[in-house]
Amino acid sequence: MAGRDSSAAGTRASGDPRRPGPRPLPLYLSTALTTWLSSYASSAAWKSGSLDWKTASAEAATSLRHQLEALEAARAAAKADPEADPSAPASFEEALDEEIRHRLGRFLDGIQAYREHPYRRPAQDPPVCWKEGTTLLLDYGAVPEAARPMGGVPILVIPSLVNRGYVLDLAPRRSLMRALAAAGFRPFLVEWGFPGETERRFTLTDYVAGRLEGALEAVLTIAGRRPPVLGYCMGGLLALALVQRRPRDTAGMALLATPWDFSADASPVAASLPLAEPWLSAMIEAAGWLPTDLIQSLFFSLDPMLVIRKFLRFAELDPDSPEAAEFVALEDWLNDGVPLAAPVAREALFDWYGRNTPMTGDWRVAGRPVVPEQVEAPALVMVPARDRIVPPASARALAERLPNATRADLALGHIGMVVGSSAPKRAWSTLIDWIGETT
Repeated sequence: MAGRDSSAAGTRASGDPRRPGPRPLPLYLSTALTTWLSSYASSAAWKSGSLDWKTASAEAATSLRHQLEALEAARAAAKADPEADPSAPASFEEALDEEIRHRLGRFLDGIQAYREHPYRRPAQDPPVCWKEGTTLLLDYGAVPEAARPMGGVPILVIPSLVNRGYVLDLAPRRSLMRALAAAGFRPFLVEWGFPGETERRFTLTDYVAGRLEGALEAVLTIAGRRPPVLGYCMGGLLALALVQRRPRDTAGMALLATPWDFSADASPVAASLPLAEPWLSAMIEAAGWLPTDLIQSLFFSLDPMLVIRKFLRFAELDPDSPEAAEFVALEDWLNDGVPLAAPVAREALFDWYGRNTPMTGDWRVAGRPVVPEQVEAPALVMVPARDRIVPPASARALAERLPNATRADLALGHIGMVVGSSAPKRAWSTLIDWIGETT
């Protein structure tokens, strides 16, 4: 489209179907409707004075009710005025109804604009240098941005199991992987892929002692030297376990937004997982994995109004703007999640979140406890202060237990630290400097 910044936008062929999502769409629509329609009942209780307000809000609520009463009295008096605006709402209830319809309409406009947006992520993946099952290893030493093509210090990059790894290579101007390559390193990205028949039976041990050790061996063979290991979110826990198992074959680790103490500032949803374990476990057992939409629902529950706010805002954006294209790029990634194998889902939900096994020393990989105090490798622990997915206190707990850790506190969010507009200056530069100094 004219005026589009090509560095942030892709294209799609004419006639391509609309993108699905955002997912799970029924949950988002029902939340918006329930929230806004509840205003009718709330307003009636408010006007009658039956709501029990907190002390800090009581005075403002009383003042607002008096203003509303005066406004309705003025509206009643205006009915006899022949010059009154006939389109003006006749009552508070009508004005409320009009506002609910307006917000719902704009929310649906935002969703429709997203579904019909022409952006598609460009075909930009580097070559696959190793593969086992559905797991791929991508060599970013081969990208055009590489300062030392097929050379430089190798880095093994491990993303979360619940999202696609390309969030680290979202778009040309939003690519941590390409920034690392441009800085003279040779990053290798693990792309887990959609679990196949074999992976559906995997435990965390299978991923760490199997797939990740295989990927590490590939990097050692291809690059000829030990790599530092970079883990993002859940991938940071896998990276820690890998480095503990293979200290002689790794040159340190960088852990981005990686949880450790799952009880620290835990959300109500996380805290309630032990109560939900019986029915969640039955659902996982029946499906053979933790479905993507259920994973999305758990993330959604951390801030149910976030999706509504962001699509209301997207409805106001110029669809031809780079900002709109970047929104769609990120939203496409969010909706491109993968399910978790049933054994992994049980470990993550009920052991990590439910029983806090990392903190208690009961999380084991291949029978061996994962103990950060025993990992002597240099470590960089990056803690985004605005993280709503991994509470900063949870990530700081890991930094406190690593003997040779450097902690970097960032004024960024969980996803913003890897794709945000300020990520290159606030996060990537710190990471690049640390790897350069460490290796």
